[in-house]
Amino acid sequence: MLGVGHVEVGTITLIPQYGNPRPRLFRLIEDDALINSMGFPSAGAAAVARHLSKTRLKPMRSKIGVNIGKGCDTPLETAISDYSGLLQQLHPYADYMTINISSPNTVGLRKLQEREALQHLLVELQKIRAEKCPNMPLLVKLAPDLSLNEVDEALELIIDCGLSGIIATNATVDRTGLKSPDRDQPGGLSGPPLREQSTRIIRHIYQQTNGVIPIIGVGGVDSPDAALEKIRAGASLVQVYTGLVYHGPGLVQAINAGIVREMKTLGAQTITELIGTKT
Repeated sequence: MLGVGHVEVGTITLIPQYGNPRPRLFRLIEDDALINSMGFPSAGAAAVARHLSKTRLKPMRSKIGVNIGKGCDTPLETAISDYSGLLQQLHPYADYMTINISSPNTVGLRKLQEREALQHLLVELQKIRAEKCPNMPLLVKLAPDLSLNEVDEALELIIDCGLSGIIATNATVDRTGLKSPDRDQPGGLSGPPLREQSTRIIRHIYQQTNGVIPIIGVGGVDSPDAALEKIRAGASLVQVYTGLVYHGPGLVQAINAGIVREMKTLGAQTITELIGTKT
């Protein structure tokens, strides 16, 4: 009813966990932004599988993505076991799955973006995918705080391992230019202050890959213009989160209408004609 083409649930952990202590979500009203330090509160893979199996009994227009991450008590050295177990348990209920290695709210998680750790993780998950669900897209979600050299290293591995796409980007730890008195709360910042940073990463990925790897753009999408900015930078799809908090569910229809207007103005037959047009 909202007009969304896909819904991503999660981040899901293998076993249930509470997440970080409350308070862990802050509205930065002066910046139209949020800071969250949720820490992956999750009912666990088994409970999510039960819920999604019931959801799958009903016809759905929207695709379902499942976002997976390691548990807070799982050492980085054995994180692969969490991701492997999650992929095996939840792939039957997903149209695509997202490997979340970029949240700033689980201690040490972002170290999984480093070359050696990322290679081990992606190779193992691709083995499981090839055996269990070869036709299901598997994407990696990257942080906006990576240098462009670090993005390039991750891209090389993602392409070499045959992953299906990238979500760019997660929340940021940068606090530059914020006005809210809650700006120094711990956690990941999302909303308009992230917009330029995430778009820069999207544009770079699109340029470096010549547009051959699909990108889901997220970060500060709170208007049709913001969504179109992501698409023109190279995103095939966009996601909204903080924008819904400040603008309500009508935001989705406004974005859809804005994209249609832009297509008519340009004489474009499909949205793919807009992708990567301003890189």
